[in-house]
Amino acid sequence: MEPPIVYYPRSEYIETDTGNKVSRKSVICGSQNIILGGKTIIQTDCVIRGDLRRTGGGHAVVVAIGRYCLLARGSIIRPPYKTYKGIFSYYPMKIGDHVTIGEGSIVEAATIGSFVHIGKNCVIGRFAIIKDCCRIEDNTVIPPNTVVPSFSIYEGSPGVFVDELPECVQDLYESRTKDYYAKFQPKD
Repeated sequence: MEPPIVYYPRSEYIETDTGNKVSRKSVICGSQNIILGGKTIIQTDCVIRGDLRRTGGGHAVVVAIGRYCLLARGSIIRPPYKTYKGIFSYYPMKIGDHVTIGEGSIVEAATIGSFVHIGKNCVIGRFAIIKDCCRIEDNTVIPPNTVVPSFSIYEGSPGVFVDELPECVQDLYESRTKDYYAKFQPKD
């Protein structure tokens, strides 16, 4: 099925030199600590917390998002945190290429691989690791520290393995994210 063309008000989005389209109605804190790979769409009411980082020296990149990613309306991206030996610290988060994060989802994962689809209203717990080529169904809660293996479908609360994805899923997700980006057009 061919995805429809999605029109957005040109004045509502900022387009960067690398083709990222970021809604002015999103909340992006600590933008100097966030890296967008290019051709990523951040829709209205998204929150990305790049300001939550370790104090002192060290790693400045808090959230790294790959190419051709889609953060749908109302999604929240914040780095994972924990207290270790009495010291509270945030840790960096890496999101791969061709990742879709659905409306209203909250992500605190350590790593999300490439070619991943996260459905609507999902909660991805702290330090979860989602490997390449996975699908998280709508309304799924992935508990903290869970490792979701490649080519798997998780569903439920708490999220459990329900099925496998075919090996061609990488090509499907890549073409889907590129098509969505190409059809996300400004209206004049």
